[in-house]
Amino acid sequence: EDLGMQHRLWVYSGRRGVHCWVCDDAVRKWSPALRAAAVEYLTVVKVGKQGVWPPLGPLKVGVWRSGNSLPTPDPGEGRGCMGKTGSAVSSMSLDHPAQHREPLQGEFPKKKDSVQRWELLRGRMERSRGRGTSPCYGDWEIMLQFCFPRLDINVSKGVGHLLKSPFSVHPKTGRISVPLDLQRLDQFDPFAVPTITSLCHELDTAGSDGEQEDGGETEPKRRARDYKKTSLAPYVRVFEQFVEGMESGRRGERLRRSDLQGDF
Repeated sequence: EDLGMQHRLWVYSGRRGVHCWVCDDAVRKWSPALRAAAVEYLTVVKVGKQGVWPPLGPLKVGVWRSGNSLPTPDPGEGRGCMGKTGSAVSSMSLDHPAQHREPLQGEFPKKKDSVQRWELLRGRMERSRGRGTSPCYGDWEIMLQFCFPRLDINVSKGVGHLLKSPFSVHPKTGRISVPLDLQRLDQFDPFAVPTITSLCHELDTAGSDGEQEDGGETEPKRRARDYKKTSLAPYVRVFEQFVEGMESGRRGERLRRSDLQGDF
C-alpha cells in the first residue's frame, strides 16, 4: 500500500511461506535495483548479535499498522522467547539501557507462564514511554523480531529468479500452493489445504460419478469440469476473481488514457 501497488495475489507456498505476486504493469517492468530498494524499504527485521537492528525509534507508517496486529510471541508455557530464561529480553537491542533489561530478566522466572511474562514486559515498556524520558520500545522490538515476516530479497529483486506458480505441488509436503482469500484469512488452515493425494482421490470419485451421469461426454470436457467438485474449487475462484479484477483495472486505465488523449 505504501508503494502504490494495487494488484497483489497472496499465495500459500504449501509449507511455511507466503508468496506475494505483484502484477501491476509498472511494477513488473521495474529493474533489479528498484526491486531491491522496495524490499529494503519493507524489511524491518535484521537479526544479529544485537537483536533487531537498527533499534526501534520512529518507524514507517506501514510498520506501525502491522505491529498493531502482530500476535504475542510464543504464548506457550515456558517455551521459546517468553520462557523463564528471558531470551526475548536478551534479544533486545544493546542500545536499550540495562535499567530496562536487567530487572525484567530477574523477574521473568517468578512468573508462572509466558502470558504473565509478556504482560510484565509490556507494562514496563508502556510506563517507560509514558514518562517521555529515554522511552523503551522493547515490546515492539520483540514482536517484530519474532513475528514480523522475513522477506526473501533474492527472489524479489532477481527478474530471472524461478518462482513457484500458484497451484503447484510442494515437493516435501504434497500440499497445493493455493491463493489466499484475504476476506477470510482468519479461517485459513494451512494443514487443511488440498494435497496431491487428496485431489487424486476426489477426482477419481468425481470421474466415477460423471461417467454415471453422462457417459457420452468427452474425457477432456469431463476432466475440466471435475475440478469444481474438489476441495480446490474455492481457491480457483479466488484466482479467477484476482484475474478479473486485474483485467478490469487495465480496461479502466485504457479508458482513462483514451479520455486524456481526446482532451487534446
